[in-house]
Amino acid sequence: MNPLERLQLASVEADLRRLETLLAESVIFGDEYLDGVTTHLIYAGGKRLRPMLAVASATSGARPASQEDLLGGVALELLHLASLYHDDVMDEAEVRRNVDSVNARYGNLIAIVAGDYLMARSAAIAADLGVEMAGLLARTLAWLTRGQVSEVRTAFSVERTEADYYEAIEGKTASLMATSCRAGAITAGLSDEETEALTEFGRCFGMIYQLRDDILDIIATDNQLGKPAGQDLAEGIYNLPTLFALRDPVVGDELRGILGEVLNDDDRERARKLVVATDGIDQTILAAQSFLATAHETLKVLPSEALRNGFASLIESLLEDFPIH
Repeated sequence: MNPLERLQLASVEADLRRLETLLAESVIFGDEYLDGVTTHLIYAGGKRLRPMLAVASATSGARPASQEDLLGGVALELLHLASLYHDDVMDEAEVRRNVDSVNARYGNLIAIVAGDYLMARSAAIAADLGVEMAGLLARTLAWLTRGQVSEVRTAFSVERTEADYYEAIEGKTASLMATSCRAGAITAGLSDEETEALTEFGRCFGMIYQLRDDILDIIATDNQLGKPAGQDLAEGIYNLPTLFALRDPVVGDELRGILGEVLNDDDRERARKLVVATDGIDQTILAAQSFLATAHETLKVLPSEALRNGFASLIESLLEDFPIH
């Protein structure tokens, strides 16, 4: 998926090029070592989905983004990057965006401290944008933390519920997408009705985005993922397809007997095939489609036809590769 191609708002692409400069400048401190750590993933690239959502929400592609619009996007991307620094320490990841992860290159302690620094810079930028934005970023950080705690609390638990799963992904993924859209509405001074609609669209986008990732973790090839398929199974993060599979009357008990601990490659692949053999993927697609329907309803509120069409195309692209069997 190329998000900008699906969005079809040419001015947003130009805005994001301007944002790249601001993003790097926002964390450069003047210390060569620290600057290398804090810009490591920035220079590695990325889709910049969150700034894109913020800028598109603010401008509808009808005008160039203001400095405030761009800084809102920068604050969100820094918060996202900080979460990646911390996640990679927890996951003992070695690669991120096709380069060494920060923890692999600089060590866990530096990665944690650098993630804290990015978070502080995000908070400072948000504070400069006003009380409403500062409060929004603070609440989002709380949601991110809650989602991470929920995931850790239920790791390796075959008793994990769908409610546990949704709590984790709404916090870890959807909250920041929702905040991205809301931030754009705030910097643009949109009406309460438009702001709430954009926020709900962002939440639905984030939920579908994570559901899509969880489907791919089960059915994609190692080369497509850049990591072994079924890695969530190996690490004890039982996603929605797996939760559905655990309830399957045919293979559920066998799957339950494999899970509950760190898996070697053979057991990981065996568990993955068991999940694929159930209707867990189809049920997860149906769950994603329910969020898609909600997203389309929220878009009806927006006055900009260009933004409605762009956001509809963007969110629909997440599910295009997953027909119900």
